[in-house]
Amino acid sequence: MQKSLPHFIRLTVVIAVIGLAVAGCGRKGDLDPPSAAATKEGDVSKPTKQPGTVDKPFLLDPLL
Repeated sequence: MQKSLPHFIRLTVVIAVIGLAVAGCGRKGDLDPPSAAATKEGDVSKPTKQPGTVDKPFLLDPLL
């Protein structure tokens, strides 16, 4: 039992390091600017409601 515990700890550390490395992957640089069509229509930060959809409250809405 004593011999497998260091192996388990080492395996856990390796998996954690791989997970952090994968989570850090991505494209480096500035964000893409919004398209010209989106800026002509107005404020792109406010989502538009689709006609015929009902706004259903979500459990975490008060936190947002």
